[in-house]
Amino acid sequence: MQAYEFYAKPENGNIAIPDNYRHLITDEITVIILDKKPSLFEHEKINSMRKTELLSPPMLKTKGWKFDREEANER
Repeated sequence: MQAYEFYAKPENGNIAIPDNYRHLITDEITVIILDKKPSLFEHEKINSMRKTELLSPPMLKTKGWKFDREEANER
C-alpha cells in the first residue's frame, strides 16, 4: 500500500486527483477525508470550557509530602 497526500477542494461532491498522481493510481483506492476545520465535538468542548480552564497551570496535591530544601539541592 502506498499513501499520497494532496490538498483538494471538492466541487459538486467530486475531488480531482492531481495530474502528478494520476499515473500512479491504476487500481482501486481507499479514500480518507480529513477536514481542516475542527469537528463539532472539538468546537463544543472548547466553547464549553472556561478561559481559566484553558489557561491555568496544572495543580499538584502536595499534602503529606515531605520536602527538604537541602536534600533537594544536593541532587
